[in-house]
Amino acid sequence: MTTGETLAPTTTAPTTRQVWTRTRGIVLAVVLLLAGAVAIAVVRSDSRHGDLDPRSADPQGSRAVAELLADRGVSTRVVTTLTGARTAAGRDTTLLVAVPDLLTPAQQSQLRMSTAASGGRTILVAAGSASVERLAPGVTADPATSPRSTLDPHCNLADARRAGSADTGGIRYTTTHLDADSCYPSQRLATLIRVPAAAGGGDTIVLGAPDILLNDRLGEQGNASLALQLLGSRHHLVWYLPSLSDASAAGTSDQKSLFDLLPSGWLWGTLQLFIAAALTAFWRARRLGPLVPERLPVAIRASETVEGRARLYRKANARDRAATALRSTARTRLAPLVGVPVSQADAPEALLPALSAHLHGDGQALHALLFGPPPGDDAALIALTDQLDALEREVRRP
Repeated sequence: MTTGETLAPTTTAPTTRQVWTRTRGIVLAVVLLLAGAVAIAVVRSDSRHGDLDPRSADPQGSRAVAELLADRGVSTRVVTTLTGARTAAGRDTTLLVAVPDLLTPAQQSQLRMSTAASGGRTILVAAGSASVERLAPGVTADPATSPRSTLDPHCNLADARRAGSADTGGIRYTTTHLDADSCYPSQRLATLIRVPAAAGGGDTIVLGAPDILLNDRLGEQGNASLALQLLGSRHHLVWYLPSLSDASAAGTSDQKSLFDLLPSGWLWGTLQLFIAAALTAFWRARRLGPLVPERLPVAIRASETVEGRARLYRKANARDRAATALRSTARTRLAPLVGVPVSQADAPEALLPALSAHLHGDGQALHALLFGPPPGDDAALIALTDQLDALEREVRRP
C-alpha cells in the first residue's frame, strides 16, 4: 500500500511553562509541608519541656537542680505514667511527684500502695487537699496559703536546719503524726512536713511550694541546699510528671465522654437541625431531566474544540479512545470514496476489500491501520494519525 506524502510528526512533549503550571500546586503543598515539619522540629528540639521539668532550662524548669544532683552522683529519671512511677519506687529511690493534683483518686490510691512499704522517700510538691489526704494519710492541707514566700525552718529536721531560710511558702499543712517533722511554719502551720513510714525506713515529705526546685529561684536563700538534701538522700531520683493522657486515668468512674458532658437538649436540637436541613435540600433540589441541546452564545472554531478534546484525552491517558475516534472518523470518510455505504463503514468485511481494490495494497496492513489495537504511547498515536491522513489523501488522489 502506498501512502504518499506523510505529515510532519507533531510533538506532544509539554513545555517548561506547561510543566510548571501543572505542578506548581503540588510543589507549593510540598514546600508548605516541609516548612511545617522544620518548624515543628525546631520547636521540639528546644530545651523547653514544661514547668517543674528536670529537662527544662527555662526559668520555671528544674534542670539546674538535676545537674547539681548528677554532680553528687544522684541519677535523675523522668517518668510520665503511673506504671513507671510505681515500678520505680524502691528503698534506694526518691520518688518526686511534681503535680499530685493531676492524679485521679484511683491513681493516688495505687501510688500510695506502692510507696507505703517501698522503704524509699516520696516527695509531694504542692499537694492540695484531695491529693495529700490519699498520698500522705494523716496530713491535711489548709485552705489559706502562706502570705510569705521565704520562711525559717523552726524545726529539728537536720536537712532544714542546715539549709536555713528557704522559699517554701505556699500551701500550709497540719498532721496528726506525733513523730512527724513540721518545718518552715507560716502562722503556726508548716509548709514542709516529713512523715516517717511505719516500717521499712522510708518517709514522705510534703512540700508546700515548688520554688526551691525552680531554675530562677535555686540560687536564692537556702533553696539549693534544701533541694539537694531532700532529693539527694538516695542514689536514684525518679521525677514523676503526671500526664492527662496517661492510660491509667482512663476507665475511672469520674471520667466522662464528650457526649456525657453535653446536655440532652443540645443533642435533640442538633438532630432537628439536621432533619430540617435535609428537608430543605429535598425541597429546593432540582430534578434532572433529559439533556436539551441549546445553541452556544458564541461560535467556537472546530480546531479549538478538537484541541480542547485532545488535551482532555491526553490528561486522562485515554489513547484508546482517541485512536478509536480517529479510526472511526477515517472509516466514515473513506467508505463513500470507495463505494461502500456509510452504514457499513465499521464492517471490515465490507470496507477492506473495497480499499484494497482501490489502492491495490495489502489488506492486512489496512486492517491493522483501521481496525488494529490501540497505540501503546503518544508517539504511536501520532504515527497512527499521520498514517490515517496519508491513507485518506491517497484514496482521494485522482
